[in-house]
Amino acid sequence: MNISITFRHMDATDAVKIYATEKIAKLQRFLRGPMKGQVTLSCEKERVHKVEVDVHAGHDHFHAHEASEDMYASIDKVVDKIERQILSAKESIKTRKKGADRASAHLPSEAVKG
Repeated sequence: MNISITFRHMDATDAVKIYATEKIAKLQRFLRGPMKGQVTLSCEKERVHKVEVDVHAGHDHFHAHEASEDMYASIDKVVDKIERQILSAKESIKTRKKGADRASAHLPSEAVKG
């Protein structure tokens, strides 16, 4: 697992860095392959805290961004978005596999052709 954090237009604090790293690291439990994460934390205008996250795991790629007045709230929201994307992707793969299994179950077997 490799997570890099970039700060833009704000001071880099250990508390925010540790919080973001721990939250993003928890996403690994939903992924099969090793995860690479890129987190960008920025402060714009008057107290608007933006968080942008890119997660790569094997062939899968997930991206989300969020802005609010609180940096910690923005991190929480963006992690929830990425988690929903991962679970949705896993569910779609599961549904495709079930559909393929059902289609092959309806094919006539060699024994019946007699």
